[in-house]
Amino acid sequence: MKRLLAALVSTLLAVVSPVSAAAQQGDVIIRDVTLVDVEAAKAEAGQAVVLRGADIVAVGPDAMIARDWRAARQVDGKGKFLIPGLWDMHVHFGGGSDLIEENRALLPLYVANGITTIRDASGDLPDQVLGWRSEIADGRLFGPRLLTSGAKIEGIAPLWKGTIEVGSEADVDAALIRLKERDKVDFVKITDSTLKPELFLYMLGKAKALGLRTSGHIPMALTVQQAVDAGISSIEHLDYAYNAGAKDEAAIAADFAAGRIDRAEANRRLDAGFDRATAMAAYRRFAAQGVFVTPTLNGSRIIAYLDRDDHSKDAGLAYIGPKLRQTYAWRVERAAKADAAAIAARHQQIEDVGTILPMLAEAGVPIIAGTDAGFLNSFNYPGFGLHDELALFVDKGLTPAQALASATRAGPAWFGWLGRYGAIKPGMAADLVLLTRNPLDDIAATRAIDTVIMRGTVHDRAALDGMLADTKAKVAAWDAAAKP
Repeated sequence: MKRLLAALVSTLLAVVSPVSAAAQQGDVIIRDVTLVDVEAAKAEAGQAVVLRGADIVAVGPDAMIARDWRAARQVDGKGKFLIPGLWDMHVHFGGGSDLIEENRALLPLYVANGITTIRDASGDLPDQVLGWRSEIADGRLFGPRLLTSGAKIEGIAPLWKGTIEVGSEADVDAALIRLKERDKVDFVKITDSTLKPELFLYMLGKAKALGLRTSGHIPMALTVQQAVDAGISSIEHLDYAYNAGAKDEAAIAADFAAGRIDRAEANRRLDAGFDRATAMAAYRRFAAQGVFVTPTLNGSRIIAYLDRDDHSKDAGLAYIGPKLRQTYAWRVERAAKADAAAIAARHQQIEDVGTILPMLAEAGVPIIAGTDAGFLNSFNYPGFGLHDELALFVDKGLTPAQALASATRAGPAWFGWLGRYGAIKPGMAADLVLLTRNPLDDIAATRAIDTVIMRGTVHDRAALDGMLADTKAKVAAWDAAAKP
């Protein structure tokens, strides 16, 4: 009878608390690691994380996880720091159909640099990129999660290729319906080389009504606040946010719209009219209206200093195909044509623009890390460039924690996905990066990558080095084939 009673008690305990009877199964356990809580800006040592497929299923003290869980693979996290996967929220693919393979070869560079999600802000290969998005999602193509705007929307006969041209409200309506229903884009990108200002505003409102997020370049004939009021979701490039700090921005926009001044004079007046109080008031309105800013500051810095910096020996060049490298010449040649006064002005401009980063943070504006890396944007290397961007954020006044949040939480927040990405806890995505140093102490630690886990698959340092070596070998072969 005692044996029967003991057996019944044991069975009941197993039903109520199965882990006490038999360990649960995961696919991967990361043992004895320091978890970096990006939101709280703190680190907790002695933790363990269990992954099952593409999900985090358990997090807790290492001893407890070791007692209650088993997995086919264990990753040693002792002395290491675990962060959510990094996001680069402004990248480009393009250069024409002859460059498709060279663009595709960039994808592993992001993963090798700890970037598990990228947001393509459009180039001239929109259909190709939409195809890559599907291939990555179903495992046919290796790369980070790819989010894309598809084709950008512009005016008639624009500067940029790969666009949907619009000249009327009916054109805008048709373009947005195509992007939403046919292409199922993740957001809408708008540029302004020939787009009518009134259509820009109309498009923002229409896209918002359709449930589409928008990002883009704000026409000089409009104030930044007009774009914010119309519903823009993110301002791409820090100089647009800087313009909102000019006391007479509205008058400058009106003069430009009327043709009384050119773009150079408008920029000169915007810079001369910058006022901290005006800027802070504008940025508080950004925050209140839910607008994010993607600075792409390092890309702008590279272009500003092309006259000074020698990039001929950049290590990143070894990962960029010869045809993609040729696209760099456009900006290099434009920079070389500037006279001494223009060079000094662009140096001063980038330094002035950088000062608003801590102001945006103080005002509560979410700052998104994005590199602008890709074709045309000289020496701004995919994957590697995100770490340069974060270092520049800290150099300009953000804390390491703020910079880290811009690359782990701001992207998911913009898409409304913080319930799935940007933290390490049960139910979140198994997109993680294991570092050998603490990024809360020094943002340069994001470069010290030991392991990248993407959609639950572990890529150790040897695998990451293999990705880099494979891309470098492809580039070397293309270079050899291009020689006469």
